[in-house]
Amino acid sequence: MKLSNALKWSACAVCAMLLTVSASGQYKQPVPEGFVRLDADEIKTGAIFGDPTKPGIYVTRNRFAPGQGSHPHYHDQARYITVIKGTWWVSLGAESDVYDPEKMTPVKPGSFIFEPAFGHHYDMAKDEEVVVQIIGQGPVKSTQIPQK
Repeated sequence: MKLSNALKWSACAVCAMLLTVSASGQYKQPVPEGFVRLDADEIKTGAIFGDPTKPGIYVTRNRFAPGQGSHPHYHDQARYITVIKGTWWVSLGAESDVYDPEKMTPVKPGSFIFEPAFGHHYDMAKDEEVVVQIIGQGPVKSTQIPQK
């Protein structure tokens, strides 16, 4: 009887160890309290850490379908942007007060953009899907620049 219980506990321990191994067969360390780890296949669009409407740092992933983008605007907080996928087209600074897609600059995957607080800009995905990651301090407010 004692051997049987020991065998059951040993089997449970082995099963627990196997559950910490990912589908690729690699060990996946449990995430310690206070840390956050999101694997690429777990990340969806939207806020992935924090909340842009509340005080504190936030991280969002934004997906732009081909032809989707914004018109001239600015934010009251600085933003740090990394292009994850696709070519993102941007217009930055005073020249971006008037919307003109022909005056946009292509930004390739892996590229970084810093938008200062109140920095005028607009952006879009032209002919392919684009994913960008935005880091900033909340709460953040966006303001559209009126067009004539």
